[in-house]
Amino acid sequence: MNSLTVSIIQADLIWEDKNANLKMLEEKIDVLPFTELVVLPEMFSTGFSMRPEALAETMDGDSVQWMKRVATQKKIILTGSLIIEDNGVYFNRMIWMLPTGASGFYDKRHLFGYAGENQHYASGSKRLIASVKGWKINLLVCYDLRFPIWSRHSNHPSKEEKDNSAEYDMLIYVANWPEKRAHAWRTLLQARAIENQCYVIGVNRVGVDGNNHKYLGDSMVVDPLGEPIVHLKNDVASETFTLEKENVDTIRQKLPFLKDGDKFIIM
Repeated sequence: MNSLTVSIIQADLIWEDKNANLKMLEEKIDVLPFTELVVLPEMFSTGFSMRPEALAETMDGDSVQWMKRVATQKKIILTGSLIIEDNGVYFNRMIWMLPTGASGFYDKRHLFGYAGENQHYASGSKRLIASVKGWKINLLVCYDLRFPIWSRHSNHPSKEEKDNSAEYDMLIYVANWPEKRAHAWRTLLQARAIENQCYVIGVNRVGVDGNNHKYLGDSMVVDPLGEPIVHLKNDVASETFTLEKENVDTIRQKLPFLKDGDKFIIM
């Protein structure tokens, strides 16, 4: 019951072409082996665009409805981020779509000011830690990776909890992380795994976008000791793998480092 089969899809996104991207991604999902969770890149229907006025959809829009249909038909959890308009405000929103059609979402907190993301989108203020088959999964987006406090276990156990208690067992980062900073991407994914003693999944894109930014992919799965167990190179690719929660629990018991973490509150 505590094993989880996950698929990651590293795609060459078609610039600002929602229909083409959804068609391409569904074809990739259709040929996956048995899986329970499928992870797509950041802004998977458009690429990392700063034109939300032209491209944003509502939570009733085509892309969310596509996620609902695919998740229901394939009996999977499907996640990735989209450009969403909510009450007149634009968000880079990561959707967690269940096979039942129910969903949750996380709005990217750290907006990439270097590319002007903060000028077009609103920042989120709440984390989403999803639950599936005994796993707790913390969902984050791209630039969030550079800010360890936002992903760090809060380390505020109640009297009933163990000092080594943790908020989650896995971090998932979806991204459009460019080639120029690929070393930081790989290094920080491993750092987040080590410091939080959890699995980390980072799903990036490949190819060149409409702003002529190149992406190397480097999608990775890192174990709780910081060792990469899946590493996709600079190619369009998918990978399916099974993770065991027992491995997280065992490492935390043998190396009870979380209990010594600093206590803090995010304002």
